[in-house]
Amino acid sequence: MTGGSRVVVIDNGGGLLKAGFGGDNDPIAVVPNCIAKSPGSNANSKKWLAADQLQAQDVDVTGVTLRRPIDRGYLINTEVQREVWERVLRGLLQVDPTNSSLLLVEPQFNPPALQHATDELVFEEFGFNSLCVADAPSLVHLYEASRQPSLFHSQCSLVVDCGFSFTHASPVLQNFTLNYAVRRMDLGGKALTNYLKELVSYRSLNVMDETLLIDDAKEKLCFVSLDVPHDLRLASLSFKDNPFRCSYILPDGITYKKGFVKDLDEARRYCSLPVEGELDKKDGDRDIDKDRKKPELSQNEFALTNERFLVPEMLFHPIDLGMNQAGLAECIVRAAQACHPYIQPVLYQSIILTGGSTLFPRFAERLQRELRPLVPEEYQVKIISQENPILGVWRGGSVLASSPDFDSMCVTKSEYEEMGSARCRRRFFH
Repeated sequence: MTGGSRVVVIDNGGGLLKAGFGGDNDPIAVVPNCIAKSPGSNANSKKWLAADQLQAQDVDVTGVTLRRPIDRGYLINTEVQREVWERVLRGLLQVDPTNSSLLLVEPQFNPPALQHATDELVFEEFGFNSLCVADAPSLVHLYEASRQPSLFHSQCSLVVDCGFSFTHASPVLQNFTLNYAVRRMDLGGKALTNYLKELVSYRSLNVMDETLLIDDAKEKLCFVSLDVPHDLRLASLSFKDNPFRCSYILPDGITYKKGFVKDLDEARRYCSLPVEGELDKKDGDRDIDKDRKKPELSQNEFALTNERFLVPEMLFHPIDLGMNQAGLAECIVRAAQACHPYIQPVLYQSIILTGGSTLFPRFAERLQRELRPLVPEEYQVKIISQENPILGVWRGGSVLASSPDFDSMCVTKSEYEEMGSARCRRRFFH
């Protein structure tokens, strides 16, 4: 069998699904966890594109209709999930589920009804031999502890998972997530993409149906500001003097079928700016008459300026956008304060960032600045950024699946058929 392992590891994220075999360093498949249908397809055509088919270079994703199996972090559409898993397991991993075990990453606080639906999908639809369910924070801690001696000795960390559907701050002790101390924000990559769609649609083009394209623009162009008032002043300058202005080209369906950044060097100009300080007016006034001419944009592109840092700002100050939620720094502090005072200093010294939304440039530095005033002075604040935050959970699952004790953690298909979902699930209590 491919990979030489019988354990299939699936990190079933709301945005991306990561699948591979236990013991491997990287997953074989990292694909969108959704199915899509092009608006230009024939009326009689019932074919939906699933998973990796959406990543093909010859597929035009303009205006596609998306159906996702996961909403707000929870599996709500097993039919769509079955289609995605079928494509991944049979087509990409080329594995027979009836001869394999499954390690599935499941969201925290998953309701019993959804747990039962997941078990039916695993055992009755695909016929896996056995199932082990794990939560993301404990797997992230397990993976990082295997790489960093300090975490291995302390056996304690605070995992901040900024994913597609939500953000969790989860204290972990001895590879067990302390559920009573977990704090959740209903903000993730999906909310940021929707906000960017609204901003672009209001200021330039109507892109409310271009979820995949705007998601790509967000990942390539957005960054975290270290000084929002200062950056807002810079963003209000004319287009040649504006260090944040850049354009994103939409596909035309003929020459190119994927969106892309018009000028990468232009998009990275902000990286060379000082964090604080006044703009050099002498340079800013250079060729001012020539530079203040209005830029010409074609019909298939849009420009971004302050949207690039205002969108990720949602994670730090959601109240500014009318959302009655605490920011990320306050969420972390509340999670730590819910734990025993003896372990709080250790938690602040081992904050692990995971999830795709932590990939924004300057994310960790901004979080450090936000946390420091909220944490007692005698405590040290240390933030650990994962090598690849998107794959961090899956790699932890790969480590667990290759451990000698893995079989004893699983529920077999015969046990499921004999005792039912509810009783089998007691083995996975965290």
